Amino acid sequence: MNNLGFIGTGNMGSAIIKGVLGTHNTDIKIFAYDKDASKLERLADEGISICASERDVAEKCKYVLLAVKPQMIDTLLETIAPAVTKDTVVISIAAGIPETYIKSMTIPEAKVVLVMPNTPLLLGEGASALSKAEPTTDEEFEFVKSIFSSCGTASVISTDKMKEIIAINGSSPAFIYLFAKAFIDYANSVGIDEETSKILFSKSLVGSAKMITDSGYSIDELIKMVSSPGGTTLAGLQELYDGKMTDTIKKACESCTRRAYELSK
Repeated sequence: MNNLGFIGTGNMGSAIIKGVLGTHNTDIKIFAYDKDASKLERLADEGISICASERDVAEKCKYVLLAVKPQMIDTLLETIAPAVTKDTVVISIAAGIPETYIKSMTIPEAKVVLVMPNTPLLLGEGASALSKAEPTTDEEFEFVKSIFSSCGTASVISTDKMKEIIAINGSSPAFIYLFAKAFIDYANSVGIDEETSKILFSKSLVGSAKMITDSGYSIDELIKMVSSPGGTTLAGLQELYDGKMTDTIKKACESCTRRAYELSK
């Protein structure tokens, strides 16, 4: 039996719990603690064991998932440190917080798995990047990966790229939503019903994403497939090129990464 404990049951924490429950894996026993008692009441109704404190979770569970914001991580690590042993696997989804810091706040031998999920995980369509820090075993890491696979896609990257990946999957939904808003606002400006434009553009996003992952064509080839010589798409693309859209996106990613390094200090 694997005891999996959640500290923090907000949007992310509760979505991951939902994913794990959906696997119907009887070898996992879920524990949880949240400062908001009302959240715990709902979880208790689902058969989840409620803990009395953050430290109580760490004392009862081998796998301890820290589903809190980076700004709260210091206090939380200080609280659970006395309960962390060489057998504990600390799973952190706090953006920018490195495994070295978690070890320094708990014990040097702590097993740590860093995860950068994203909000589509709330719908079971998450994209999570995971990295393993020594001395976490392959078996332990695979268990953690299975947790996030239950809520979408889970990919493994090296620990030294966990800050850089934030822009790619963690923050990118916000960038995509802003991109979508510009198209929907344009539709409104020319008298197209917002609900219609939202549905059509959203489906275009989904379909385009599947073309990237499943068609076998490169992104440059996919752009060319839509762009007839002298046609409407090329006219629109030229405005995006003139506006240096790709340069702006690169700057947004660099700024995102820079902030991640600031949070890690």
